[in-house]
This record gives sequence, C-alpha cells and structure tokens, in this order.
Amino acid sequence: MIGSYVNLSKTGELEQRRKTAFKFLEKCSVCPRNCSVNRLKNEKGFCQTGRRVKVSSFCPHHGEEPPISGHKGSGTIFFSYCNLACIFCQNYEISHQGEGDETDPRELADMMIKLQERGCHNINFVSPSHIIPQILEALVIAAEEGLTLPLVYNSNGYDSLEMLSLLEGVIDIYMPDFKYSSDKSAKSFSGCDDYWKVSTLAIKEMFRQVGPLKLDHDGVAERGLLVRHLVLPNDIAGSYEVLKYLSEKVSKEVYLSLMAQYHPCYKAYTDKKISRRITNDEYNRVLSWAKDFSFCDMYCQQLSSADIFLPDFDKKNPFGNH
Repeated sequence: MIGSYVNLSKTGELEQRRKTAFKFLEKCSVCPRNCSVNRLKNEKGFCQTGRRVKVSSFCPHHGEEPPISGHKGSGTIFFSYCNLACIFCQNYEISHQGEGDETDPRELADMMIKLQERGCHNINFVSPSHIIPQILEALVIAAEEGLTLPLVYNSNGYDSLEMLSLLEGVIDIYMPDFKYSSDKSAKSFSGCDDYWKVSTLAIKEMFRQVGPLKLDHDGVAERGLLVRHLVLPNDIAGSYEVLKYLSEKVSKEVYLSLMAQYHPCYKAYTDKKISRRITNDEYNRVLSWAKDFSFCDMYCQQLSSADIFLPDFDKKNPFGNH
C-alpha cells in the first residue's frame, strides 16, 4: 500500500499544504484552543510547543489494534505535549511534563524513514493535533527521500476542521479517541468545555475523507477510520451517547475499538469518581450497548489490558514490545 501523500508530493501539492498550514502558526489556530500566540517566534500557548516539536520516542509498536500493528508493528512516533489536559492520562510524562527532545524537520523525517526501513506497516503519529504544520514540513522531506508508508493520525479527537481539511489526501488512516459525550466531564477531567461539538464534527470529517476501514489480504489497514472509546469508571465518558452518535450520525460501518485499559494515572487519585479501574460489569454494559447499535466491526479488550498497556516513557520503547 502506497500512502496517499506520495502523489501530492510529486505534484507539489504537499508543499503547498505545508505553506498553508504554517500560516496558522503565526497567530496560532492550529487546534481548537486558538491560543493566538506566534509559534513561528517560539511563543507557546496551551500546548507548550513553539516552532519545533518535541519527540519522546519512536519505535515499531505491536500493541495497537490488530489492523494497525499487523505482524510487523506500527511505526509509532510519540510527540510531546497535547492540546488536552486529561488528569488521568497514562502518557502524562510526555503529554503534561513534556519529556522528549526538540526535533527539527530533518530529524523527524529521518525517524519516518528509519521506521520504514525497519519494516513497519505504517507511520503512526501519536498526539499530532497541535503540530500538524511541523508534521507536514517533515513529511515533505521524507516523501522526497522515498517514504511511501500509509500514515496514521492517532489523535484525542480534539481537532481543527481547517487543519483536517489540509490533511485530506495526506492521511490514510484516522484513529481518533472519542472521549466524552458530556462537556461537563470533558471540562472536569480534560480541561476542555467544547469537546463534544469539536470531536463530533472532526470525526464526521475524518469519515468523509477516508470512509470505513479497508484491510489488505493480511488484515492490515490500508485506509479508513477506526474510532477508539475508553470506558471510564462511573460512566464518566457517557458511553451510550458516544456510541449512539457514531451509529446514527456517522456510520455503523465505523470500526470501533472499545478500550478496557483505563488505569488511574497522574492526578486521577485526586477524584474518587475516576480513582479506580473499571469493573467487568461497567465494560460489559458498554459492550452490550455497542452490540445493540449493530456496529459492523468492533475490537474489545480484557480488563487485564490496564496493566499490559501501561507505558514507561523512560524506555526507548515505552511499551517494551519487540
């Protein structure tokens, strides 16, 4: 499978997308926070990221959903910082504390090429929403030097429609979180009071661009949308409404990943509503709702995944696999 961006690179359109995206950095509106700082002059807003991105690690990742990891791994690049502020984030060392190294476009392009050389199925951008212009900048270089792998956009769902429009024909696989149906919960636990409106529009746009997930003969994703939903204690996520929206307003053909791996990390212990893991009953209830909505394809997890998928960002490979 050849990434969609390869043709855009050949025609010069990819560079034009890069130029357009960079205009959003001058008075930053790259994400829905609209901080209006001049990141080209290294001013920093909510995401604490200026002109250059920070990368915590890059590696073949074998712990994503089966169509993403395949048998060779997903070429994952973990970016530092985030445009949300989830108090339970399992990646808090990088998303909140900013662990990682500043990386220039040449270095980021080299990471993509190295992951391709290691045989990965795709390039997987983790937490890309606040750094789309810089990703496009590095992608221009990487494509000119032979990068052809499909691209995975692995976001928290809090994405700008204007930025997503620049990614049409660039991103092959969208893999957003769909965290909450309640803005009250989003505000309390992720510092965001318009998550529902933003994420619903973003996910509809992603589906419009790439449609349902398409797999090759080995079961590896080539193109499409896969939506993740993390089940939270005490139904903080409002899971029924999340599933209802996906089924009725997007498509029953959406590939759904119902995640049971919630582990109270970072500041989760400060609020007893989310200071524990989920129960079997809580997960099975959401699973039953998903079945009632008749999604065509769904990935499920065991509750033991809360330990298996807990990363350690002090390691070169945070998940310690392969």
